[in-house]
Amino acid sequence: MDGEELLQGGDTEASWSLLSWMASLLMVFGGALPYVPQYQEIQRSNHSEGFSIRVCLVLLIANILRIFFWIGKQFELTLLLQSVVMILTMFAMLHLCCTVQNSNRVSTKHHRLSDLDVRYFWKWSAFEDYLLFCFGFTVLCAVVTLLLLDSSMFVETLGSLAVMFEAMLGFPQLLQNFHNCSTKGMSVDGLRQRGVQRAAETSGRNLRVMDVQSVGVERTEGLSSARKTRPRRSPCWAKLIPTAQA
Repeated sequence: MDGEELLQGGDTEASWSLLSWMASLLMVFGGALPYVPQYQEIQRSNHSEGFSIRVCLVLLIANILRIFFWIGKQFELTLLLQSVVMILTMFAMLHLCCTVQNSNRVSTKHHRLSDLDVRYFWKWSAFEDYLLFCFGFTVLCAVVTLLLLDSSMFVETLGSLAVMFEAMLGFPQLLQNFHNCSTKGMSVDGLRQRGVQRAAETSGRNLRVMDVQSVGVERTEGLSSARKTRPRRSPCWAKLIPTAQA
Protein backbone atom coordinates (compact mmCIF):
# COMPACT_ATOMS: atom_id res chain seq x y z
CA MET A 1 0.00 0.00 0.00
CA ASP A 2 2.81 2.36 0.91
CA GLY A 3 4.61 1.55 -2.36
CA GLU A 4 1.52 2.40 -4.41
CA GLU A 5 1.04 5.68 -2.57
CA LEU A 6 4.68 6.63 -3.08
CA LEU A 7 4.44 5.70 -6.79
CA GLN A 8 1.32 7.82 -7.25
CA GLY A 9 2.94 10.68 -5.38
CA GLY A 10 6.01 10.45 -7.62
CA ASP A 11 3.87 10.49 -10.79
CA THR A 12 1.93 13.50 -9.56
CA GLU A 13 5.12 15.34 -8.68
CA ALA A 14 6.57 14.57 -12.13
CA SER A 15 3.40 15.87 -13.80
CA TRP A 16 3.52 19.10 -11.83
CA SER A 17 7.22 19.50 -12.69
CA LEU A 18 6.46 19.08 -16.40
CA LEU A 19 3.67 21.65 -16.23
CA SER A 20 5.97 23.99 -14.32
CA TRP A 21 8.65 23.70 -17.05
CA MET A 22 6.05 24.37 -19.74
CA ALA A 23 4.82 27.42 -17.83
CA SER A 24 8.40 28.67 -17.50
CA LEU A 25 9.02 28.31 -21.25
CA LEU A 26 5.77 30.15 -21.95
CA MET A 27 6.82 32.98 -19.66
CA VAL A 28 10.28 33.22 -21.26
CA PHE A 29 9.15 33.34 -24.89
CA GLY A 30 5.57 34.50 -24.42
CA GLY A 31 6.53 38.17 -24.22
CA ALA A 32 8.16 38.06 -27.67
CA LEU A 33 5.41 36.11 -29.44
CA PRO A 34 3.01 39.07 -29.92
CA TYR A 35 5.65 40.84 -32.04
CA VAL A 36 5.91 37.99 -34.54
CA PRO A 37 2.71 39.04 -36.40
CA GLN A 38 3.88 42.67 -36.37
CA TYR A 39 7.25 41.61 -37.80
CA GLN A 40 5.51 39.64 -40.54
CA GLU A 41 3.16 42.55 -41.29
CA ILE A 42 6.07 44.96 -41.78
CA GLN A 43 7.85 42.45 -43.99
CA ARG A 44 4.73 41.86 -46.08
CA SER A 45 3.78 45.51 -46.57
CA ASN A 46 7.37 46.86 -46.68
CA HIS A 47 6.03 49.70 -44.57
CA SER A 48 6.72 50.43 -40.88
CA GLU A 49 4.81 53.68 -40.30
CA GLY A 50 2.02 51.87 -38.45
CA PHE A 51 4.39 50.57 -35.78
CA SER A 52 5.95 52.94 -33.26
CA ILE A 53 9.63 52.18 -32.74
CA ARG A 54 9.38 54.01 -29.41
CA VAL A 55 7.71 50.84 -28.14
CA CYS A 56 11.14 49.25 -28.61
CA LEU A 57 12.72 52.09 -26.61
CA VAL A 58 10.33 51.59 -23.70
CA LEU A 59 10.81 47.82 -23.62
CA LEU A 60 14.59 48.02 -23.98
CA ILE A 61 14.90 50.43 -21.06
CA ALA A 62 12.47 48.41 -18.93
CA ASN A 63 14.24 45.10 -19.50
CA ILE A 64 17.76 46.51 -19.10
CA LEU A 65 16.69 48.00 -15.76
CA ARG A 66 15.11 44.68 -14.79
CA ILE A 67 18.39 42.86 -15.43
CA PHE A 68 20.29 45.26 -13.16
CA PHE A 69 17.52 44.92 -10.57
CA TRP A 70 18.15 41.15 -10.67
CA ILE A 71 21.83 41.80 -9.92
CA GLY A 72 20.86 43.72 -6.80
CA LYS A 73 17.99 41.46 -5.75
CA GLN A 74 17.84 38.00 -7.31
CA PHE A 75 14.35 36.97 -8.34
CA GLU A 76 13.06 34.12 -10.49
CA LEU A 77 15.49 33.13 -13.25
CA THR A 78 12.58 32.76 -15.68
CA LEU A 79 11.90 36.50 -15.62
CA LEU A 80 15.59 37.25 -16.19
CA LEU A 81 15.62 35.05 -19.30
CA GLN A 82 12.39 36.72 -20.41
CA SER A 83 14.16 40.09 -20.32
CA VAL A 84 17.05 38.79 -22.43
CA VAL A 85 14.65 37.34 -25.04
CA MET A 86 12.66 40.58 -25.13
CA ILE A 87 15.81 42.68 -25.68
CA LEU A 88 16.83 40.48 -28.62
CA THR A 89 13.29 40.73 -30.02
CA MET A 90 13.32 44.52 -29.87
CA PHE A 91 16.67 44.64 -31.65
CA ALA A 92 15.20 42.43 -34.38
CA MET A 93 12.23 44.80 -34.73
CA LEU A 94 14.51 47.84 -34.89
CA HIS A 95 16.73 46.23 -37.51
CA LEU A 96 13.71 45.45 -39.70
CA CYS A 97 12.26 48.96 -39.31
CA CYS A 98 15.59 50.57 -40.21
CA THR A 99 15.95 48.36 -43.25
CA VAL A 100 12.43 49.12 -44.49
CA GLN A 101 12.68 52.86 -43.83
CA ASN A 102 16.01 53.14 -45.63
CA SER A 103 14.67 51.26 -48.63
CA ASN A 104 11.64 53.59 -48.84
CA ARG A 105 13.53 56.80 -48.05
CA VAL A 106 13.24 59.47 -50.76
CA SER A 107 15.57 62.00 -49.17
CA THR A 108 19.30 61.31 -49.09
CA LYS A 109 19.73 63.00 -45.69
CA HIS A 110 20.41 60.60 -42.84
CA HIS A 111 19.99 61.28 -39.14
CA ARG A 112 22.65 59.85 -36.87
CA LEU A 113 23.19 59.68 -33.15
CA SER A 114 26.39 61.67 -33.55
CA ASP A 115 24.34 64.66 -34.78
CA LEU A 116 23.09 65.14 -31.19
CA ASP A 117 19.81 66.51 -32.53
CA VAL A 118 17.07 66.06 -29.93
CA ARG A 119 14.37 66.39 -32.61
CA TYR A 120 15.48 63.12 -34.16
CA PHE A 121 16.04 61.19 -30.95
CA TRP A 122 15.21 57.51 -31.60
CA LYS A 123 14.53 58.35 -35.24
CA TRP A 124 17.99 57.53 -36.51
CA SER A 125 18.65 56.08 -39.92
CA ALA A 126 21.24 53.46 -38.96
CA PHE A 127 20.60 50.44 -36.77
CA GLU A 128 24.09 50.82 -35.30
CA ASP A 129 23.02 54.06 -33.60
CA TYR A 130 20.33 52.20 -31.63
CA LEU A 131 22.88 49.61 -30.57
CA LEU A 132 25.30 52.33 -29.52
CA PHE A 133 22.66 54.13 -27.46
CA CYS A 134 21.66 50.91 -25.68
CA PHE A 135 25.30 50.06 -25.06
CA GLY A 136 25.92 53.50 -23.52
CA PHE A 137 22.78 53.24 -21.39
CA THR A 138 23.83 49.77 -20.20
CA VAL A 139 27.32 50.97 -19.27
CA LEU A 140 25.85 53.92 -17.36
CA CYS A 141 23.49 51.62 -15.45
CA ALA A 142 26.36 49.23 -14.73
CA VAL A 143 28.55 51.98 -13.26
CA VAL A 144 25.75 53.44 -11.11
CA THR A 145 24.67 49.98 -9.95
CA LEU A 146 28.25 49.07 -9.02
CA LEU A 147 28.54 52.21 -6.90
CA LEU A 148 25.13 51.93 -5.21
CA LEU A 149 24.63 48.18 -5.09
CA ASP A 150 24.66 48.12 -1.27
CA SER A 151 21.77 50.58 -1.09
CA SER A 152 18.46 48.74 -0.83
CA MET A 153 16.60 51.94 -1.73
CA PHE A 154 18.50 52.20 -5.02
CA VAL A 155 17.82 48.55 -5.87
CA GLU A 156 14.11 48.94 -5.16
CA THR A 157 14.09 52.11 -7.26
CA LEU A 158 15.52 50.14 -10.18
CA GLY A 159 12.70 47.62 -9.88
CA SER A 160 10.08 50.36 -9.66
CA LEU A 161 11.45 52.13 -12.73
CA ALA A 162 11.46 48.86 -14.69
CA VAL A 163 7.81 48.24 -13.82
CA MET A 164 6.89 51.87 -14.59
CA PHE A 165 8.47 51.79 -18.05
CA GLU A 166 6.84 48.46 -18.85
CA ALA A 167 3.47 49.89 -17.80
CA MET A 168 3.96 52.69 -20.37
CA LEU A 169 4.20 50.14 -23.19
CA GLY A 170 0.96 51.11 -24.95
CA PHE A 171 1.49 54.87 -24.76
CA PRO A 172 3.96 55.28 -27.71
CA GLN A 173 1.73 53.21 -30.01
CA LEU A 174 -1.28 55.28 -28.95
CA LEU A 175 0.56 58.48 -29.89
CA GLN A 176 1.59 56.93 -33.21
CA ASN A 177 -2.01 56.03 -34.05
CA PHE A 178 -3.15 59.51 -33.06
CA HIS A 179 -0.46 61.11 -35.22
CA ASN A 180 -1.36 58.95 -38.23
CA CYS A 181 -5.11 59.25 -37.55
CA SER A 182 -5.22 55.55 -38.36
CA THR A 183 -4.28 52.12 -37.08
CA LYS A 184 -3.15 50.93 -40.50
CA GLY A 185 0.05 48.89 -40.31
CA MET A 186 -0.51 47.82 -36.72
CA SER A 187 -1.04 44.09 -36.34
CA VAL A 188 -4.35 43.23 -34.68
CA ASP A 189 -3.16 39.64 -34.20
CA GLY A 190 -0.29 41.02 -32.15
CA LEU A 191 -2.72 42.78 -29.82
CA ARG A 192 -4.73 39.61 -29.40
CA GLN A 193 -1.64 37.58 -28.70
CA ARG A 194 -0.46 40.17 -26.19
CA GLY A 195 -3.69 39.74 -24.25
CA VAL A 196 -3.37 35.97 -24.39
CA GLN A 197 0.28 36.25 -23.35
CA ARG A 198 -0.61 38.34 -20.27
CA ALA A 199 -3.23 35.79 -19.27
CA ALA A 200 -0.77 32.95 -19.86
CA GLU A 201 1.89 34.64 -17.71
CA THR A 202 -0.59 35.02 -14.87
CA SER A 203 -1.66 31.39 -15.22
CA GLY A 204 1.98 30.31 -15.34
CA ARG A 205 2.82 32.12 -12.11
CA ASN A 206 -0.25 30.61 -10.43
CA LEU A 207 0.69 27.17 -11.74
CA ARG A 208 4.22 27.44 -10.34
CA VAL A 209 2.82 28.48 -6.94
CA MET A 210 0.40 25.55 -7.04
CA ASP A 211 3.29 23.26 -7.98
CA VAL A 212 5.29 24.23 -4.90
CA GLN A 213 2.24 23.98 -2.66
CA SER A 214 1.14 20.59 -4.00
CA VAL A 215 4.60 19.08 -3.64
CA GLY A 216 4.73 20.28 -0.05
CA VAL A 217 1.27 18.89 0.71
CA GLU A 218 2.08 15.53 -0.91
CA ARG A 219 5.30 15.17 1.06
CA THR A 220 3.49 16.05 4.29
CA GLU A 221 0.74 13.55 3.56
CA GLY A 222 3.33 10.89 2.67
CA LEU A 223 5.18 11.38 5.95
CA SER A 224 1.91 11.33 7.88
CA SER A 225 0.81 8.11 6.15
CA ALA A 226 4.16 6.46 6.78
CA ARG A 227 3.96 7.32 10.47
CA LYS A 228 0.44 5.88 10.73
CA THR A 229 1.26 2.60 8.99
CA ARG A 230 4.56 2.05 10.79
CA PRO A 231 4.19 -0.51 13.64
CA ARG A 232 4.36 1.11 17.02
CA ARG A 233 7.33 0.08 19.11
CA SER A 234 7.14 -0.15 22.82
CA PRO A 235 9.57 2.10 24.65
CA CYS A 236 12.79 0.56 25.91
CA TRP A 237 11.99 1.32 29.54
CA ALA A 238 8.84 -0.83 29.32
CA LYS A 239 10.99 -3.97 29.29
CA LEU A 240 12.32 -3.10 32.72
CA ILE A 241 8.84 -3.16 34.28
CA PRO A 242 7.77 -6.69 35.21
CA THR A 243 4.43 -7.73 33.82
CA ALA A 244 1.66 -8.29 36.32
CA GLN A 245 0.83 -11.94 36.94
CA ALA A 246 -2.74 -12.97 37.38
